Amino acid sequence: MNNKNIIIILAPLQGFTDLTFRNVWAKHFSGIDEAIAPFISTMGQQRLKPSRIKDVAPEDNQHLFVIPQILGNVSTDFIFLAQHLYVMGHKRINWNLGCPHSKIAKKHRGSGLLPYPAKIDELLGQIIPKISSSLSVKIRLGRRAKDEIFNLLEMFDRHPLEEIILHPRTGIQMYEGTSDHDAFGKAIQNSRHTFTYNGDIIDLSSFERVRNRFPGINRFMIGRGILSNPFLAEEIKGSQKSGKPRLDRLRAFHDDLFAEYDKIFSGPAHLTGRMKGFWTYLGPSFRESKKPLKQILKSTSLPAYTDRVEAFFDQNLEFFPGA
Repeated sequence: MNNKNIIIILAPLQGFTDLTFRNVWAKHFSGIDEAIAPFISTMGQQRLKPSRIKDVAPEDNQHLFVIPQILGNVSTDFIFLAQHLYVMGHKRINWNLGCPHSKIAKKHRGSGLLPYPAKIDELLGQIIPKISSSLSVKIRLGRRAKDEIFNLLEMFDRHPLEEIILHPRTGIQMYEGTSDHDAFGKAIQNSRHTFTYNGDIIDLSSFERVRNRFPGINRFMIGRGILSNPFLAEEIKGSQKSGKPRLDRLRAFHDDLFAEYDKIFSGPAHLTGRMKGFWTYLGPSFRESKKPLKQILKSTSLPAYTDRVEAFFDQNLEFFPGA
């Protein structure tokens, strides 16, 4: 199947897919068409901290087209933030109705709002007429039960949404189990809206399974799959940004990412902590990487971290994501 006409969107992953990651990734790889930024929470009383919107400053997002995502459940606060983002230059906004974490859900934010379609209906009725940008929603099948989706879709059909990004799991599933393709198929049949598929695309074969199952879908959101395999978007589209060996490209990507985070993090523990987070995704994509990866993750100082990363790449382990 021809994949040239598909759109790949980088998923918003808190602590990972921030401005620094997006810019460094785009320097070394290609194939991603859009990125939804990690969510910006509304603050209440129409307050705004500049630090919260720095990640989506258009002048700093020249390499990947970025769409801000808002997390909130108060219409006036949502409108205030959305309008501020519009003035900054953002014509598209996404509403996070899918975050599965209980700390957020118990406050009726993210997937915690999904059991209350009447509340979402009320909020959309208040928000959409008063914002200048288009609005999409990122959702799950429900908070606790996957049949919650049908009441939600009936409600969403009453509103002019740009699209629905659906991760076919419930909120309480977090990322356990597998994405429910049957439920996704029923959802797209019961809605008038355009859909983006999100969930468990970790390699070319998993992408092709989804693509073949839903030939009418041409927008795909990928998060963890890109962290595990930064080449994945290129593999899907059958193109590549560089002809250099993969290990050389990965090493250069790591070194640039490390250097850029070193400019903004206040201490070595913060820097190595962030980089170790990426290794939990990237490391297992190398064959026979268990022991050297464990050494990286056990690093307690910056010199130990850099030495162990250098030793890891010097072993020339086979990069084989999805194995």
